[in-house]
Amino acid sequence: MAASLQNPGMADDMLEIAGRRYHSRLLVGTGKYRDFGETRRAIEMSGAEIVTVAVRRVNIGQKAGEPNLLDVLDPRRYTLLPNTAGCYSGEDAIRTCHMARELLDGHRLVKLEVLGDEHTLLPNVTETLSAAQTLVREGFEVMVYTNDDPLMAKRLEEAGCVAVMPLAAPIGSGLGIRNPYNLKLIVERARVPILVDAGVGTASDAAVAMELGCDGVLMNTAIAAARDPVLMASAMRKAVEAGREAYRAGRMPRRLPTASSPEADWATSSAP
Repeated sequence: MAASLQNPGMADDMLEIAGRRYHSRLLVGTGKYRDFGETRRAIEMSGAEIVTVAVRRVNIGQKAGEPNLLDVLDPRRYTLLPNTAGCYSGEDAIRTCHMARELLDGHRLVKLEVLGDEHTLLPNVTETLSAAQTLVREGFEVMVYTNDDPLMAKRLEEAGCVAVMPLAAPIGSGLGIRNPYNLKLIVERARVPILVDAGVGTASDAAVAMELGCDGVLMNTAIAAARDPVLMASAMRKAVEAGREAYRAGRMPRRLPTASSPEADWATSSAP
């Protein structure tokens, strides 16, 4: 990305997932836009290199004669991440991943999500873990959506998932980072990338996630439902970059307020 090239200290700070490296730590979805044209413009502005697609909702070739997302998003430019959004059982999620692999010529990288109910869209973690274990055995590279439970995150990592994606808040809520302490615990114990998935509402939320040490952020509604999605995509790109730089720089310690300069400095700098 341009900002990374301008800062030599960030040039080699790349996100690595399943053996592939990416400059951008912002992953974006393709749903909820007004049309495919707006989808394309927002994704381009975001700088994202990984783009997730809900296979059960968006046409990537399974519906002949209908507009195809791949006509506006070049698979040679982006890493497509088919996801199992809308699946409420592990069995449905596994079938959806197999369909994606067929449609995308053997594509192995998938985002697994198994939802618990239609109201909250919170994950069904037991079904998620079981489906993840099956998909890993079948040769998929699984990035997995889960809750913000450090114990479950570790179990999914141990199951062979290539990235764990805890929610910050319920899908589509825009509530921001509700439990930074659990996210921090997950990050500190992980040996695979941790990416916040769900709940981001605005740029400051993305920056906080990165400042906590998360390896990236995935979002859709926060951009697509903004008044100006293309402009919001630009804001999110900058927020993720800034949050990552702040994390690497290391913030000052929190402490009780004290004068930051000696009294003599204050005296000499005061107006008469």
